[in-house]
Amino acid sequence: SLRHLSVLLLLPLASLSPSPSRVCRRCCDHLQPPESSASHPAHTVAATPYQIPEVRTYINMTILKGEKGDRGDKGLPGKNGKEGPHGNRGPSGPKGTKGQAGAPGDACKTQHSSFSVGRRKSLHSIDYFQALVFDTVFVNTYEHFNMFKGKFYCFIPGVYYFNVNIHTWNFKETYLHLMHNDREQVILYAQPSERSIMQSQSVMMDLALNDEVWVRLYKRERENAVYSDDVDVYITFNGYMVSPGDQ
Repeated sequence: SLRHLSVLLLLPLASLSPSPSRVCRRCCDHLQPPESSASHPAHTVAATPYQIPEVRTYINMTILKGEKGDRGDKGLPGKNGKEGPHGNRGPSGPKGTKGQAGAPGDACKTQHSSFSVGRRKSLHSIDYFQALVFDTVFVNTYEHFNMFKGKFYCFIPGVYYFNVNIHTWNFKETYLHLMHNDREQVILYAQPSERSIMQSQSVMMDLALNDEVWVRLYKRERENAVYSDDVDVYITFNGYMVSPGDQ
C-alpha cells in the first residue's frame, strides 16, 4: 500500500542548471523591460529564474517482506567424497557363548578308512630290513592298504589306530618294527625260546596325506622269523581311523 512507501525528495540544488523551457516568471514582471531600463542597466533588477525540484520515488523493499514460505523439496545427493585413511584396529571383543550343536551329518559322506589283513605263510628274514607282506584280506576299505607292498597309505589325514599280532617260532628270535614312513614307532620283540607264543603290539598315529604305515622285520646276528601255516592265520595287521584331521 502507499502508506508503506517512503518518498524522498531529492533536491540536488548544487547541480541545478537553468532550463529555458521551464523558466517561470512572476505575474508582476513585465514581459519586456522598459526602454528606460536600457539606458540604466546598472539600476535595473532582472528577474531571477528557478527550477522545479525533481521528485524521485524510493521504495524500501525490507518493509514489503511477506510470510515465510513452505519448505522446498529435498535436492539430489551430491557426489561421494574421497575415501579417508584407514583407522587403527580396534580391540578384540569378548568371547562369545558356545553355539548349539549342529544337525547330524550325512552318513554317506562320513570320512572313514580301515583295513585288516593276515598272512598264512611263515617267514624267515633274509635281509637286515625286510617288509612283511600279507596274503589274506579281511577288510580293506577303499583299497587304502596295498597288498603287493604290505603298506597302508593315508588318503584321509587324521588319527589312526594300528595293531600287529604275530606268532613266534621255537628257538628263533622275533624282532619287528611298526613303521611310520621311514621311522620306527614301536617294536615287537620275543627272545628265542623252547615254546612259541603269540605277541601283540599296538599304537595310535597322527597321519598326514600320503603317509605310509607298515611292518618291518629286523635281522641281527640271530635268525629272525615269524610262524604261520596254511590252516590257521597267526599273523595279522589291523588299522582304522579314529578321527579325521579337521576335527
